[in-house]
Amino acid sequence: MSALLNVRIRVAAVATLVIAGACASGTGGAGTNQPAPASVSVSNAPRADWVQMFNGRDLSNWDIKFAKHELGDNFNNTFRVEDGLMKVRYDKWTAWNGEFGHIFYKQPYSYYLVAAEYRFVGGQVPGAGAPLSWAIRNNGIMVMGQSAESMGLNQDFPISLEVQLLGGLGKGARSTGNLCTPGTNVHFGDSLITRHCTNSRSKTYDGDQWVRVEALVLGDSIIKHIANGDTVLVYRKPEMGGGSANNTKPGVLVNGKPITEGSISLQAETAEIDFRKVEILNLKGCMDPKASNYKPYYIKSDPSACR
Repeated sequence: MSALLNVRIRVAAVATLVIAGACASGTGGAGTNQPAPASVSVSNAPRADWVQMFNGRDLSNWDIKFAKHELGDNFNNTFRVEDGLMKVRYDKWTAWNGEFGHIFYKQPYSYYLVAAEYRFVGGQVPGAGAPLSWAIRNNGIMVMGQSAESMGLNQDFPISLEVQLLGGLGKGARSTGNLCTPGTNVHFGDSLITRHCTNSRSKTYDGDQWVRVEALVLGDSIIKHIANGDTVLVYRKPEMGGGSANNTKPGVLVNGKPITEGSISLQAETAEIDFRKVEILNLKGCMDPKASNYKPYYIKSDPSACR
């Protein structure tokens, strides 16, 4: 099957999922039962409308923040571009002292479909040890997050929703596309969920194989995690609260504050990983059919964008 046909099938499947509303459920959580707009037609989005967040050449349009380091310090050249891939590497590290890292795309979004194609390679940072065994082949796509600029110097994770990326360990089940919630809580249906992580119903992906994970984010109404074309987790109404985002600046974390938009970032969480594609389809824009930049697949209207 051609790559283009794969893309068309995948996007069409996402469109069907959006139209159907949030009726799927993930392990440990119920569906949202909140209908999406009936006029959604994401399958009509041309490939040219997808923004390539990673250009395959350098880290333009990205900001880097490591815990215990100033914004912009790419500590030990951990995030790098080689052979057309965005890589997380720990070959220049000699010890680990809690320096979790994130690379932030410079533009925030609220209604969108973001995708990353990744593979785990190699091992963990030197000095990780048994206390960090949970982080083996473990990274994430952080969505609806705080800005890089608003993070505290020693802050470990941004206030965000983590679309957790997990690689199989060669034995047992280990799903990808899970949800973890640093500084946030979410709702499954009408129930506020305060546990830190919720497993998805995805398959286990062992070895160094490429996997495509997507997050469909419709403001605070519906958020879906999609692994290789399958919806594996659905939830809604994210808000600030909970733990696991330590050393935030005073006043940034406001318990109960709804989250309706935010940053997108990728993790360096002690595991080495490659990204060959990071792309986004914006679903908010001009919905006036008379405008030159009207898009029939937009879900959220932004009249100020019309021209």
